[in-house]
Amino acid sequence: GGADLEDRHVALLVYAPGVERGRRMQNGVIETTSIAPTILSLLGLDPSSLDAVRSEGTPTLPGLR
Repeated sequence: GGADLEDRHVALLVYAPGVERGRRMQNGVIETTSIAPTILSLLGLDPSSLDAVRSEGTPTLPGLR
């Protein structure tokens, strides 16, 4: 990932049990750093077990808890 728009504007598709189908987030900014804590959360694990989450307060992706 660089600083070019082509590197930063990408689609993100999440498929997991319990995640609402067909949900689309518009006008939202998602950071790739939120992907790992979100995966942990979807697996029923504690995202705060990651050092970066504890030190930076990295959130999970909105609407996927």
